[in-house]
Amino acid sequence: MQKNKRRKVGSRKFFVLLLFALSLLIISNINFFKIYNLNQDFYTDYSEIERASEEKQFGNFISLSLKTNDIETSNKSEQNGTVLFKLFGFIPIRKVGVKIIPEEEVYLGGAPLGLSVNTDGAVVVSDIIINTNNNQIIKNKSLQNGDIIKKVNDTIISNVDDIEKALNENSQDSANVEIIRDNKIKTLNVGLLKDKSNKYKLGVWARNEISGIGTLTFVKKNGQYGALGHPVTNSNSNTILPITSGNIYDCNLIGVQKGQKNNPGELRGVFVHKNAKGSITKNTAYGIFGELSDNDGLIDANKSVEIGGRLSVKPGKAKLVSNISGIQEEYDIEIIKASYQAKSSDKSIVFRVVDDRLLSLTGGIVQGMSGSPIIQNNKLVGAVTHVFLSDPTKGYAVYSDWMLEQLGC
Repeated sequence: MQKNKRRKVGSRKFFVLLLFALSLLIISNINFFKIYNLNQDFYTDYSEIERASEEKQFGNFISLSLKTNDIETSNKSEQNGTVLFKLFGFIPIRKVGVKIIPEEEVYLGGAPLGLSVNTDGAVVVSDIIINTNNNQIIKNKSLQNGDIIKKVNDTIISNVDDIEKALNENSQDSANVEIIRDNKIKTLNVGLLKDKSNKYKLGVWARNEISGIGTLTFVKKNGQYGALGHPVTNSNSNTILPITSGNIYDCNLIGVQKGQKNNPGELRGVFVHKNAKGSITKNTAYGIFGELSDNDGLIDANKSVEIGGRLSVKPGKAKLVSNISGIQEEYDIEIIKASYQAKSSDKSIVFRVVDDRLLSLTGGIVQGMSGSPIIQNNKLVGAVTHVFLSDPTKGYAVYSDWMLEQLGC
């Protein structure tokens, strides 16, 4: 009998404690999801930590403190640190390693760029060909648009010409082809065709140079730049193209196809592969990166801003910077959501274009605007990456600190 009473008393205590905890969460508005979804080694600084505490970003009784330390590397001195989240100012909840945002300003981008990259491997651009022996249209059953051919039998493929060399040494009606598809390596046994000269062919169209249009995001004072906000891919695939080299060029806009529902629209521009403005040395999930050799016409040397970490991004008013009108202008947008992501993503920020000038020019966000800088509270906080197909006035952006990280800052 007494055991049953003790069980009932214990159950009541547990229920009271649970009720108290839930009430505390509701009253204090503690957001453990945000706290535990912040990834390790994100960029921040003292001002952002202080603001996050003052504005109670993580709850009414959550405070943040930052402790820094210098780490010497072979190349430079980096400043890292630790952010400690505390409940009631003294109960530790979580400790997160961080990187300190460099104390420097960057030039804002917004200018359209012509992009040209040379791929490490041959990119399949069409898996449908015409059999020259009988003029029949054939679809390759093994290779797909967007596949990157890295090896044929034992021959490493650096460019399209290497495929022909490899097949000239082939004596069978099939070949083992190593490809990259959806960022994964696969090996396929591919049936071969013979042309009128009795030479073996893979039966696809491939190339090793990809061109397109994007937008400059920022330029550091040392000439390093970031652009695009997402990777260069073959248009038919999400595979990040491995590159050996590349260049950026002046791009002249000749028109805009306005965005509509289920039709994202695009910037129409032309550029010539001549007088490169800079090199492309990295193609990453968060954009392209390299060094400018000539910034004339790409930046306003009188306009520079600090880079803000993700803690400085919050729903509300912001600006999108673009040269879509022919000059660098700021357009009003509204940040709808800033995600606290455990893993890096090019869809960190959701925003809506509210500026009538930009809406009249483009209808919202269109292809080619990827990389357009987003500033909030006079800090560069993101870059445009994608448009909502269902609503071209809405788009996604990547946090600028993930772009900064690609430059090893």
